[in-house]
Amino acid sequence: MAKQTSYDVQDITLAPAGKLKIEWAGKQMPVLKSIHERFAKEKPLKGITLAACLHITSETANLLLALQAGGAKVIANASNPLSTQDSVASSLVKDYNIPTYAIKGEDNKTYFKHLNAVLDENPNITMDDGGDLIYALHTNRKEKLAQVIGSSEETTTGVIRLKAMEKEGALKLPVIAVNDSDTKHLFDNRYGTGQSTIDGILRATNILLAGKIFVVGGYGWCGRGIAMRAKGMGANVVVTEVDPIRALEAAMDGYRVMPMTTAAKIGDIFVSATGDKHVISKEAMTLMKDGAIVANSGHFDTEIDMASLEKMKKSKRNIRNFLDEYTLSNKKRIYVLGEGRLVNLAAAEGHPAEVMDMSFANQALAAEYLVKNKGKLINKVYVLPKELDIQVAAIKLKAMGISIDKLTPEQKKYLDSWDEGTS
Repeated sequence: MAKQTSYDVQDITLAPAGKLKIEWAGKQMPVLKSIHERFAKEKPLKGITLAACLHITSETANLLLALQAGGAKVIANASNPLSTQDSVASSLVKDYNIPTYAIKGEDNKTYFKHLNAVLDENPNITMDDGGDLIYALHTNRKEKLAQVIGSSEETTTGVIRLKAMEKEGALKLPVIAVNDSDTKHLFDNRYGTGQSTIDGILRATNILLAGKIFVVGGYGWCGRGIAMRAKGMGANVVVTEVDPIRALEAAMDGYRVMPMTTAAKIGDIFVSATGDKHVISKEAMTLMKDGAIVANSGHFDTEIDMASLEKMKKSKRNIRNFLDEYTLSNKKRIYVLGEGRLVNLAAAEGHPAEVMDMSFANQALAAEYLVKNKGKLINKVYVLPKELDIQVAAIKLKAMGISIDKLTPEQKKYLDSWDEGTS
């Protein structure tokens, strides 16, 4: 493990492999590339120190490089102890001079040390994936808060935390909920999470999904994506929900809907993706059949009640990478993937670059938006302006070789009027 004042990565000699990964991902990210090129010319982030607490992957690296091209001093740390690609972290340091604090498998003490390391650099803007930088700024690092002009948040879980802070009047800076942009949650959450979650499960287990009863906890955009991909692999999908509207939608999409404690008795594979805690509860796990596989695709490892499972276990052993077997007192076995953390990043490589292209384009534009509107925004959670969302979608369509229709002057006039109807 290399430890110096400017970075903390697993092995700096891994940098050449990481550089190739970063270059490959960049080839699949045309929207971010166009923003990178504009940023390099305009330098909209000149003089800004930006701290990014994100998953340190090849896709994230391309975002950091775009921000750096825009003139920002960029510092990065991992937003999850198991999501780091060590070679990418090393390349960010060695090839691109971006101070990076990220080691795959780091313990909680190291995780929070890294979190504080980026805040020690006195950032003006923070980027979060889960809200941990924001939380630190509002608790044990309050002295750094005054210099921060704003933040942006990548994921559903983080937005939930931020909106709770806003509601209680606890939020002390403006935050842009990048997750709430249509070109983020409609695509990243559904298509990215759907594919990468299945990828993580298959890499960890090498099982056949066809014919299995696959239980999805939550039918938000991430749950929709997971259910869709599991069904596409031949699984018999069951959805659990607390929201009547989402439950109804899941039923009309062709899935069986039932409470988790009912699904626990019949399911083969369980995946939670809600942003809430103990979706897969102690009670549910006691009802599961021998050999049940449990995974989490929500940001934090609280979606599965891992503390109760640890107490219930009679024995535990690691079967293969990111696959732990818990034997209970009744001799039933439960298999947990990725220590109950984000399975798509713990056991696989996360979302494909093509979908992260739009998400990270929104992150880059959010940073620019915060700089342009410095001092004009109040302490609340914002969504990026719709025109920026449309801009990202238009660039993506062009890169995909897709053309669409345009409204004629007559059509525009009709939509703007109220006095035309049945003729």
